[in-house]
Amino acid sequence: MLNISIVLYHPNWEQEVLPLVEELLRVKNLNKLYLLDNSEERELHPQKVIKHSKLRYMHMPSNLGYGKAHNVALRESAYEETDFHLVMNSDVRVKAEDIDAMHDWMTAHPEVGHLMPRVVGPDGQQQYLAKRLPTPLDVFGRRFLPARWMAKRNYKYELRDKDLERPVNAPYLSGCFMFLRTKSAVESGLFDERYFMYPEDIDLTRSIHRNWLTLYYPEWTVVHAHAQASYKNRHMLWVHIQNMCRYFNKYGWFFDAERQTFNNL
Repeated sequence: MLNISIVLYHPNWEQEVLPLVEELLRVKNLNKLYLLDNSEERELHPQKVIKHSKLRYMHMPSNLGYGKAHNVALRESAYEETDFHLVMNSDVRVKAEDIDAMHDWMTAHPEVGHLMPRVVGPDGQQQYLAKRLPTPLDVFGRRFLPARWMAKRNYKYELRDKDLERPVNAPYLSGCFMFLRTKSAVESGLFDERYFMYPEDIDLTRSIHRNWLTLYYPEWTVVHAHAQASYKNRHMLWVHIQNMCRYFNKYGWFFDAERQTFNNL
């Protein structure tokens, strides 16, 4: 069975969240669907709109942050011994039958702890969200240096040197769609709650990668709007910088032996 969790913050209920909820409730292997609302005020209770026994809405007005909110649902998956847990964004579009197919595939491949399908934008263009582990230059250079200076580094960082028509065991998979084996997430410590948002997906993927396969798997495709809030909002840029500094303080800025090993794909 499978639990799914989505963290919300002032979401677009009518156009984004409710259509997604209706689709996810069609998943045959679904146990529970968690909507974890970090908005200051409860704008809508979805169970008044969509009545379903598998839908669980939780309002957390203190705004726990992305990883910490997902951990609320992940701990329930661990307690209930639910086999799999899908962490996903509300701006992702996916077919219920594809989630069921991923569930069956993961059941048949116990060596895989984390799977991410191919991700494309609304225009159909691939988003390169399976990556090598970042160095400080990869993170801050992409944001502050001219694109032409970073082109060669980005090419390798985004695994464009790999055949992305085939599965890749990548040490960093995007948090927009993380199909997790619950056991692998629990044994790896769940999301590190010291991050408010941004590098928690890097941290968890690399932790799982130590003992399990963390696969980019292009058999299935999901559509992701990819807001990139830190490129549009100065406050979110500062949040991004602070949390990436926490990440590099944890693992090492310039000397990170595990990064070097994992990046040797």
